Amino acid sequence: MGGMMIRSFRTRLFGLVCLASLFVATVPAAAADYPTRPVRWLIGFSAGGPVDIVARIMAQWLSDHFGQQFIVENRTGSGGNIAAAAAINSPPDGYTLLFVAPNNAISTSLYKKLPYDFLRDTAPVASIMQLTNLMIVSNAMPAKTVREFIDYCKANPGKISYASSGNGTSVHMSAELFKAMTKCDMLHVPYRGSAAALPDVISNKVQLIFDNLPSALEQVRGGTVRPLGVTSPQRWPVVPDIPAIAETVPGFESVGFYGISAPKGTPPEVIEILNKAVGEALKDPKLVARLKETGGIPKPMTPAEFGKLVADETEKWRKVVEFAGVSVD
Repeated sequence: MGGMMIRSFRTRLFGLVCLASLFVATVPAAAADYPTRPVRWLIGFSAGGPVDIVARIMAQWLSDHFGQQFIVENRTGSGGNIAAAAAINSPPDGYTLLFVAPNNAISTSLYKKLPYDFLRDTAPVASIMQLTNLMIVSNAMPAKTVREFIDYCKANPGKISYASSGNGTSVHMSAELFKAMTKCDMLHVPYRGSAAALPDVISNKVQLIFDNLPSALEQVRGGTVRPLGVTSPQRWPVVPDIPAIAETVPGFESVGFYGISAPKGTPPEVIEILNKAVGEALKDPKLVARLKETGGIPKPMTPAEFGKLVADETEKWRKVVEFAGVSVD
């Protein structure tokens, strides 16, 4: 009797071990098939803007790589927070991703009533590139240098307005930092993305914008606006002839980043597959050349490294928000 019970126990134990082994083996196998259907990539800004341009370049590469469509979906408004909330509230299955940029780090301290905690509620996936912003002014403006602009601004207090791609974006906060450090009196005019703002800069309805380099550079090359300075602490390698604002305003700095995050709880295997694919993309000479045309510098990272970058940027921008003394309800 005892022997039969032992054999029965061993049989059941063996069955459980086999079942557990089967479960463990099938989880990576299911992830290995990812993606089996189209993936939505939410971005918080309008079509034709810098985020949209880079997202579509990367989405096309990922679509070709995986044989499944990566669909860029523009969810504009609230400085990118509408897109972030939509992504965070989506199923954590790898089929909804979020384009991450400085606005996500800035919003944490700038907005008083966000319905989410970005660092807590998202999972970092991959870094795409680093970039600077570019201070560009209407050709109708007499200033041809940062120094001349500061002098003109102080001689005409309250008469200059600057555009942004929305409250809480690096475009907005770069200008607020400039205002705080130079004591220039300028009026903020937010838009739903820089693509919507640039026509008004070109026509001098607003006089300037500290735009992300991808779209700003396109306008500079077309001669529709005048560049005064990059927001990186030194001259940017892609546009070495344009001075750094810090050459005139010591200590001025605003360097951005682009990347991908997913809703918290997204399977680690899926995140690893996406991270590996983005890493391969950033080694593709054709894609790298396209990113460099936009003014960006490719910056591959592991998910953990990208998560640390977002956390560090969140703390950095908190200090800028406090220094500039701005907030949004």
